[in-house]
Amino acid sequence: MGEKSVTQNKSRLIVMLYDGAVKFLKLAIKEMEAGNYASKGQYINRVQDIFNELNAVLNMDAGGEVAQNLRNLYLFMNRRLSQANVKRDPQMIQEVIGLLEELNQGWRTITG
Repeated sequence: MGEKSVTQNKSRLIVMLYDGAVKFLKLAIKEMEAGNYASKGQYINRVQDIFNELNAVLNMDAGGEVAQNLRNLYLFMNRRLSQANVKRDPQMIQEVIGLLEELNQGWRTITG
């Protein structure tokens, strides 16, 4: 398998993880609005697990500044979700969804 297809496969996996995170966050907002706070928390926890996984697979040596910027974004979004969970603030969750969708556009261009 060539290096390009390995990169494309990794990029596809990242796109799938981002898509899943967005789906879970939209469900978290829905549960929050319905007053189902336990379910809301479970969806947010799933997304935080996704961020932890994305963070763990970053290649900090090869990725340089891009990898560092992604790590900072994942950590920021994780903190934001923790705050949103405690404050029950759907706007904070929406903010993270916006960041994820923007990042995902970049990864989609890589996968072609």
